[in-house]
Amino acid sequence: MTNESDATTSTDVDWDAQAASFDDEPDHGLRDPDVRRAWAERLRGWLPGHAADVLDLGCGTGSLSLLTAEQGHRVTGVDRSPNMVALARAKLAGRDAVFLVGDAAEPPVGEERFDVVLVRHVLWSLPDPGRALRHWRELLRPGGRLVLIEGVWGTVTPVGIPADRLTALLAPLAGQVRVDRLSDDALLWGRVAVDDERYAVVATV
Repeated sequence: MTNESDATTSTDVDWDAQAASFDDEPDHGLRDPDVRRAWAERLRGWLPGHAADVLDLGCGTGSLSLLTAEQGHRVTGVDRSPNMVALARAKLAGRDAVFLVGDAAEPPVGEERFDVVLVRHVLWSLPDPGRALRHWRELLRPGGRLVLIEGVWGTVTPVGIPADRLTALLAPLAGQVRVDRLSDDALLWGRVAVDDERYAVVATV
């Protein structure tokens, strides 16, 4: 289990420098058709069945944003890296999508509200996950949902947020909380079997 001091070390990463090679990871770029299809199918089960406004926080180069837009949703993406945002804008050129440079914990969306807040591998790295969750809930319309894709990575010095801790943080904020285990779906990770904890939480408010 990670602690807050472990988690904050991820902020030392120069994401602008990482942007050019970010999509080389199979589950980042989703370039393999089967990997892409696996993520698309998962998203279809997590997102509403009708066109919705989706806020993708820590969107990176926009791979999940693109899958979301392809399923008919309107996307607003936020990332603190200008280089990541530039790549996301190029990837979704011509789509119903807007990308903003900003902090995922305090996204610069003003009074705009959304049907879904989608976050992948971001919450664990924040110094105060509970505060971020409370703020993200405020960005949802009534009946909206949080879709949080997280995990615990590594065995020697693991980092991440366990599912039981995340569900405990969500308990006072959401009416319904569902956990989907992802570790056993090798396609999501580029056809690589993993034995650490990977999961998605869908929380309806």
